[in-house]
Amino acid sequence: MRGVAALFLLAAAVPSCLSHPRDPLAWLYNPRGHGFLRADGADGGECPAECDCPPTFPIAMYCDGRGLTAMPAVPSRMKYLYLQNNAITAIPDAAMVNATNLVWLLLNHNQLTSDGIGEQAFAKMQGLDRLYMQHNNLTRIPPNLPGSLRDLRLDHNRIEKVSPVDLERMDNLTILHLHDNAVTDMGAALKGLKSLILLDISSNHLKTVLHQLYLEFNAIDSVPEGFLAAVPQLQYIRMAHNQLTDKGIPRDTFNVSGLVELDLSFNKLERIPLVSPSLQHLYLQANQIKEFTLGSFCNVVDVSHFSRLQTLRLDGNEISREDIPNESALCLRQASTIEV
Repeated sequence: MRGVAALFLLAAAVPSCLSHPRDPLAWLYNPRGHGFLRADGADGGECPAECDCPPTFPIAMYCDGRGLTAMPAVPSRMKYLYLQNNAITAIPDAAMVNATNLVWLLLNHNQLTSDGIGEQAFAKMQGLDRLYMQHNNLTRIPPNLPGSLRDLRLDHNRIEKVSPVDLERMDNLTILHLHDNAVTDMGAALKGLKSLILLDISSNHLKTVLHQLYLEFNAIDSVPEGFLAAVPQLQYIRMAHNQLTDKGIPRDTFNVSGLVELDLSFNKLERIPLVSPSLQHLYLQANQIKEFTLGSFCNVVDVSHFSRLQTLRLDGNEISREDIPNESALCLRQASTIEV
């Protein structure tokens, strides 16, 4: 995920244009009324009679809203296949045997069931970038999805569980919509999603919450304001070995009471970020910090106001122990380890 600013934004943090049926790209999906003609020929097979294949865009096949109950034959030249708003119930392996060049596949708003999807239905689509299957009757994630996928939308189905095998090899996945399902457990399913930027799992039946967020060894240089508001249960954040700067961190980003541990080591920070007095472990080693700002830990320094910080690492910066003000002994009275 090097070079990708990856963050997990849940529920309220999801942009409305991505989490609701209204899509800014919808004009691409509905060619009816545009006067398209059929483009047949030897280039990958004939266009099915029930679909439109415009001669000006011969690699696209429009079959949306045709009342289809079964998959049409797909010529091998097709890269963009629009099948939304039909009544398709199954995708057998044989139906997609020629569809090896697909980049976009839209199957949303059909009647697809998990038992009706072949084990190898998507396996040969090694260039598939976008797969829309929202608003169907799926009870599990389709098998053998290609690792090329970047945008996967499975919301408004009946999916109950997501396991690591369901999303294995998904190194390129950046957008995953699973909201409005019946998911009760995700286990370690998200662990291998190294490029994930947007995850929406709202409106499910989850019994456990996200407590840990590990984003080390990336190229993240900024975080959006209030991004932790959507995950108030988060206790551990590790963003070491990134490109974070002072400018890229809004003032109160990490000033949240639930955090226990924050690791921002090996970044490009020049100041100590503002943190909550309840934070217990803060790792800032190997940055470019030039000043010890006591206000980052305590707004008021007196007998009754102090930080709960136990561990503070500032080694590998541009300050020394002499830069620590005397008042820190009162503010950081519970710190057992301060490395400078």
